[in-house]
Amino acid sequence: MMSGLLATFVLLHFTAYAAANRELVLALEDTFEDFNLSLWKHELTLGGGGNFEFQWYTNNRTNSYVEDGVLHIMPTLTANDIGDAAVRGGSLNIWGTQPPNLCTGNMFYGCERNAGASGNYLNPVKSARIRTAESFSFTYGKVEIRAKLPRGDWLWPAIWMLPTDEQYGSWPASGEIDIMESRGNPPEYAPGGYNSYGSTLHWGVNVHQNQFPQTNQATTQEQKQDFTSDFHTYGLIWNETHLIGYLDTEDNPVLEVPITESFFDRGGWNQSVWSNPWRGRGNNAPFDRKFFLLINLAVGGVGGYFPDGAGKPWNNTDPDSVNKFYNAKDDWFPTWTQSFQIDSVRVWTYKDTEPTTGMPTTPTSSAMIQFLTSSTFTLVMLSLALSVGVFKVLN
Repeated sequence: MMSGLLATFVLLHFTAYAAANRELVLALEDTFEDFNLSLWKHELTLGGGGNFEFQWYTNNRTNSYVEDGVLHIMPTLTANDIGDAAVRGGSLNIWGTQPPNLCTGNMFYGCERNAGASGNYLNPVKSARIRTAESFSFTYGKVEIRAKLPRGDWLWPAIWMLPTDEQYGSWPASGEIDIMESRGNPPEYAPGGYNSYGSTLHWGVNVHQNQFPQTNQATTQEQKQDFTSDFHTYGLIWNETHLIGYLDTEDNPVLEVPITESFFDRGGWNQSVWSNPWRGRGNNAPFDRKFFLLINLAVGGVGGYFPDGAGKPWNNTDPDSVNKFYNAKDDWFPTWTQSFQIDSVRVWTYKDTEPTTGMPTTPTSSAMIQFLTSSTFTLVMLSLALSVGVFKVLN
């Protein structure tokens, strides 16, 4: 029978071998030969997310469509459909009557609004946000989305991921992974335009304790290059030991988050004051559960992504910010010259990870057999035999 020391040594060597030879398998591939609405479900809401953005997310082939193998998300003026007077003083009811057209988010008056009663215009822009929450989610692997970013002041394109089950509680306790966020403003826009983008992890014990500044990084293209002229690959590597967001190739990281401590310790919360939502889990919680994909094009908002000043026609503290935004449409709408374009979406998952539960499994028997028959195992056992022999002689 193996001694405890010998067993531990073999386990450590096997673990190192398995990590170095972990295999990725393609789990999702969409090259947009058609618009697969069984995979991609549209969100239907006026709510504006948590940032009180100004768009109305819809499902129609004006705002989201496939053409020549590319998915386009194209924002348009709501007035094109219902008229300018209705935007300024009318009402909208998008509750729906059948499963495909039911409103998906009622928070912040997301399913019904009345401009005449509220004094705030109806959402002046129609756009799209699609997700795989109902069709595909996974834990750990690699994501690559090839995209060309849009041009237009106050446009906000994003490629990101949210938790399927919110196992640790409401946002951001269960995490958020932002692979790419950018702005459609020109490069001279001080907070960053279409020549830059950021990658971010959102996490915290509650909505007021979001510690994303610790896990946020941006990259900027040099000189006159930008992300609207060509397609680029926006990538993510995600496993138990690190999360890495990268541009085009894995050796070009934008965001690197090694898992060297728990996120509770990373956040610096006092255990006598704050309850740890990730207690009993590994250091990578909340990023140890199933997540799904989202792609969207938002417009404006008052959450701070577009800071006040720098030519912005509204302030984040304005009670009628949407009115001031829409009243300036002659300034910003002519700048909307290019859609948000997605050429392909690919997701690889680890072969030794069970995607339906979000929990890693033990190494497969085939991996063990491969290890046992490898020269690495032979060298390890020879080393162990020599070590044990020397130990016995000395004792």
